[in-house]
Amino acid sequence: MVFLPASRPKRYLDAAEGFLILEMPEQALRELSRITVADRDSEKYYRLLGQAQQLATHYQEALDAYQHAYDKDSENLTTLMGMAWCYKRTDQLSAAITIMEEAYQHHADEPIVLYNLSCYFTLAGDKNKAISWLGRSLRMEPGLIKLIQEEPDFDSLRSDKDFRFVVESAEDKTSQNT
Repeated sequence: MVFLPASRPKRYLDAAEGFLILEMPEQALRELSRITVADRDSEKYYRLLGQAQQLATHYQEALDAYQHAYDKDSENLTTLMGMAWCYKRTDQLSAAITIMEEAYQHHADEPIVLYNLSCYFTLAGDKNKAISWLGRSLRMEPGLIKLIQEEPDFDSLRSDKDFRFVVESAEDKTSQNT
C-alpha cells in the first residue's frame, strides 16, 4: 500500500491547529501564512485564522476572519463563540448576544452556550435573562459552577439574592452528587 503525503495546505492547517491547542498564536499565524492565497478559501482556514488572531488579542482582525468562516458555515460553534468573544471585547455587546442566541439555535444542547448568554446578559444589565440562562446552564452541566467564582462578568450580580439562590442551589446539587 502506498501512502500519499498530506497536501501542504492541510499540513499547514494541522500545524496551525496544533499551535492553537498549545496557545501559541504567533506560530499558528506563521503556519497559516504559508498557505497560498489560492488555497485559503476554506472554512477551516478562516476559523483557525480567527482563533489565532483572537488568541493574539487582535479582535477586529479575528472578527474579519470569523466572518469569512461564518459565511462558509454559519453553524460552527467554534466560529460563533469566537465571534461573540471578539464582539464583547470590541464593545459590541449586543452583537455578542445576537451571535450567541444564534449559537443557541444550532447548539441548544451545549451548556457553555447558555452559560455565555448568561454572562453577556449580565454585562448588558438584564438580570432576569442572565439568571434564567445561568440556571438552565447549571442544570445541564453542574460542573460549570466551578467557573462562576472567577467569572468577572458576574461581579454585578454577586450580592443579588436571586443570583445567589441559583448558584447555591447548583452548589447543593453538585455536593450531593459527590
